[in-house]
Amino acid sequence: MAVPAATTQTYAIVGTREDLSDEIYNISPTDTPVLSRIARVKATQTNHEWLTDALAAAASNRRIEGDDATALTADPRTRLNNYTQISSKPMNVSGTSRAVNNAGMEDELSYQVVKRGKELKNDQEFAITQNQASSAGGAGTARSSASMESWIATNRTGVGLTTFTTPGFASGAVAAPTDASVTGSVTEANLKAVIRECYSVGGSPTMIVVGPGMKQKASGFTGIATQYRENSGVKQATILAAAAVYVSDFGEFRIVPDRFSRDRTLLGIDPDLWAVAQLRGVQRETLAKTGDADKTMLITEWTLESRNEKGNFKITDINSAL
Repeated sequence: MAVPAATTQTYAIVGTREDLSDEIYNISPTDTPVLSRIARVKATQTNHEWLTDALAAAASNRRIEGDDATALTADPRTRLNNYTQISSKPMNVSGTSRAVNNAGMEDELSYQVVKRGKELKNDQEFAITQNQASSAGGAGTARSSASMESWIATNRTGVGLTTFTTPGFASGAVAAPTDASVTGSVTEANLKAVIRECYSVGGSPTMIVVGPGMKQKASGFTGIATQYRENSGVKQATILAAAAVYVSDFGEFRIVPDRFSRDRTLLGIDPDLWAVAQLRGVQRETLAKTGDADKTMLITEWTLESRNEKGNFKITDINSAL
């Protein structure tokens, strides 16, 4: 069909208003499964300390009738520590940016504060689940909080093809574990073995934290509990291809994917044995104006409290593609 002569089309019009949606779409991850499940406690120093204790190993306990009592030597408690680290999100927004008509928001500064707050939470989840060492810092070096991977040293196995190390807590500090140079394939037998090891020393973890690749591999383990969803006879059951719960000989584990954890490491944790100790909770600080811009900063100071690493486990150096 031909367009009639002298027909005005949009291509020739000057002054057509823009069509910009008043919504801002952001799919960046904000779920923090580990940070959201562990406790919050108060820290009062940059070197946060706590105590752990353990019962004596079970043994044959028989005494002669009428025998005199001999006091047992008491084992000392263990004093642990972790250093607080400062995490912040500074932002500057010009006066003009706050004055103009922006799509999707009333005020650019308020929008940035909300956005940076979510980023700060993600940064904490990242630090908690990684292999970061603790450090007291210095005049030109930031303090750092040791992460879960670094704390867990007792119940662990590696599936890499070379030696790995997990030094754990020693001499007032926690070193970062050394990764194997070559990763390997993890099996359900590896998982069963480390769960048994953890149970034998008194642990009762309830949560397996994995990266996206390892989550798909874990769904193929035979010990998964959820293969279908109940529908109360209303309609055909839905088949599930993902593992929600792993049933072991020593308890059930919720398998939780975490976008911020390393895909090469599987963490088995007891949320009751971890806490975030806050020296300063998340605060908004207004910074001094030095020109035509508003300056503010979100800041928090915190550390990870490992109440007893023996109640947790890990499998390291995994290649989830194998």
